[in-house]
Amino acid sequence: MMKFGSKNSTNTPIKCTIRLLDDSQLLDSEFQINEKGSSLISRICEQLDLIEKDYFGLRYVDSKRQRHWLEPSKSIFKQIRDMEADNILFSFRVKFYPPNPFRLKEDITRYQIYLQLKRDLLHGRLYCNTSEAALLGAYILQAELGDFNPEEHIDNYVSELKILLKQTLQLEEKMMDIHKNELKGKTAAEMETIFLKKACVLDTYGVDPHAVKDQRGNQLYLGINHTGILTFQGSKKMNHFSWSQVQKINFEGKMFIIHIILNEDQRIKKKQTIGFKCPRGSSCRHVWKCAVEQMLFFTFPSSSDVPNVVSGGGFFSWGTKFKYSGRVEREILEDMTITRESPTVTRVGSLRRKSSSEPPTPSNLVVNQVGFNSLSRSSTNTSEEYNTSMDSSNQIDNSSVLEPLIEDQEIVTSKNFTTTVTDSPPLIQSISNQLSGQKHLETTAIRNSGSSLSFLRQTLLPLIFALFMMVLIVVIVLESDFDIIATIRKAPEIAAFKKNYYEPIKDLLLRRFIRSKIF
Repeated sequence: MMKFGSKNSTNTPIKCTIRLLDDSQLLDSEFQINEKGSSLISRICEQLDLIEKDYFGLRYVDSKRQRHWLEPSKSIFKQIRDMEADNILFSFRVKFYPPNPFRLKEDITRYQIYLQLKRDLLHGRLYCNTSEAALLGAYILQAELGDFNPEEHIDNYVSELKILLKQTLQLEEKMMDIHKNELKGKTAAEMETIFLKKACVLDTYGVDPHAVKDQRGNQLYLGINHTGILTFQGSKKMNHFSWSQVQKINFEGKMFIIHIILNEDQRIKKKQTIGFKCPRGSSCRHVWKCAVEQMLFFTFPSSSDVPNVVSGGGFFSWGTKFKYSGRVEREILEDMTITRESPTVTRVGSLRRKSSSEPPTPSNLVVNQVGFNSLSRSSTNTSEEYNTSMDSSNQIDNSSVLEPLIEDQEIVTSKNFTTTVTDSPPLIQSISNQLSGQKHLETTAIRNSGSSLSFLRQTLLPLIFALFMMVLIVVIVLESDFDIIATIRKAPEIAAFKKNYYEPIKDLLLRRFIRSKIF
């Protein structure tokens, strides 16, 4: 088994698997060790015949089970270097949900948005009430099964199909009733259009929820989309900070921090800082990157105006630097170079059955178990299930409950078992207990190595550098002949420090140094 960094891996193409928006579709691809993420993303979009590729990205799960978007401007190898070279899995996903899908120029792009929203509905991220869930489910039935046929669609024909996260009998009956009586004669393309029109106006359209806690310790979910940053508690939307209100975004450790400006009236503007605690520092960094990218993509007039962003730094840490890569939405919408005839959309039309909800995976595919200062505006994982209690006026069925971090389920296979990995701690613990001894030891060694390097880079090296700079400043102040510094040296405190500490230490070092030279 070849590891990254081995001599044989330098010039050898690295194979990877791309899982598409329909889990029944997998692409085999490869990349060079020095190749950047943008090259692989472009190659996948080319295979899918997508020109409006800026809305899409590749997502992966690292050895610590933290999800990431593959950064276009960075080397693929540097981003996934702790994974085994022959077991790399990326998921092709919509990264930036267009505010209005009907402003897209090609139907084939809209179809990919439809597939993503169908996944979001299945995994509970496209949050909606019972009536809306039944309506969207019925649209999918008509689009993929066609008109109701009493000879084919017998009894509860929806019960074996996976459309919603938690399908109740009541919801299934409602979907079948709409499919039978209200949608006859509608084509797949027409139903996808109606589905998109309904889905894109929901509050959770384009939201990938992140588990956080507020200052009182209440469990919340943070969502980020084209409108801004939203928070949900239970089944209620608590806050919506629009991008026009957000002044800057940063993070410190596990704290994700939003700086907003509220207009209480036309004359008075109130500044407010709001913090949310994430489960881990890595998940906080991921939330920050997602928020920064969404803000830049949807608010800046051009990519040339986008600044580099740094956050999370302190006296003893380097901080995280983020460089945006690619076009922003306004540039995409104003692009008039797409003149080709719209390609034919090949529809998959494969509703998953409840008995086979796990995505198919190659037999040899194994996911390795190895182990802000601020963004200014331009001038213009531990997840918990949502609490479903609601006001009676706006009751939502459990079938539409939002459950984050479910989509990117990675298949882990060994000789005797196959299971699904999510960011859920109990499931992770179960998988870890079943791994073979050799894999477990290899995982622990690499993880410990990564932790040691992380400690060295983030704590020890900055401390040494800080001490060196302090010593250098002291020497400059006490030894230089500049007039300004000479004035500082005359201060009683500085003179006392020089006489009592600096000169004795200096003499001691000189004697030691001279003596070692003599002998």
